[in-house]
Amino acid sequence: MIDWNIQSRAHACGACGRSFHHQENYHTLLFDEKAAFRRLDVCHACWQKQFSDGARDRKGFVSYWHGVYEAPPPPADPIQKETAESLLRKIIELNDPQYIPAGYILAVMLERKRLLKIKEQLIRDGQRVFVYEQPKTGDLFTIIDPNLQLNQLDAVQHDVAALLEHGFSPAKEPLAIGSNPPAALVPEPTGAASQVELATPSTETP
Repeated sequence: MIDWNIQSRAHACGACGRSFHHQENYHTLLFDEKAAFRRLDVCHACWQKQFSDGARDRKGFVSYWHGVYEAPPPPADPIQKETAESLLRKIIELNDPQYIPAGYILAVMLERKRLLKIKEQLIRDGQRVFVYEQPKTGDLFTIIDPNLQLNQLDAVQHDVAALLEHGFSPAKEPLAIGSNPPAALVPEPTGAASQVELATPSTETP
């Protein structure tokens, strides 16, 4: 079983230890260490000196991209309405297999709203895994593709809408994936459910 995880962007270079400055260019390398994926953020100088010529030759290397570092904003008000991103973070932290379909749909929603961006698609242990990045924070989300069938989409859509509407409760009943299979997709919902867009992630390259 592949564990979901969120890997935050580092605030300092993983090679030399120097803190990143606001709006500084940085480079991210992703490694598959079998037990988990590991990211390494490095400054431009260390990238050129240590990684630019031979990163792909390093053991476990799977992907690379670069970005612009943004200093963390001041702490926000902790009392906020549930959002798709905060809900996704909560269910990834719980790491309960019953929430894999809901997490996948939330990630697709956030990608369509350009709040997450696919950095890599991988096949691991026979499962497709998407590596998403939150561009503003640099956080990486490892999302498993549950390979949903048409007769499961209605149940997942309603579960995600309910979570967005009422918040996340680990004590709730197990998600009824695949129950009462519909003949077609549910009609366009209202309220929080209208945010649930059933689709597949795009295939843009990093």
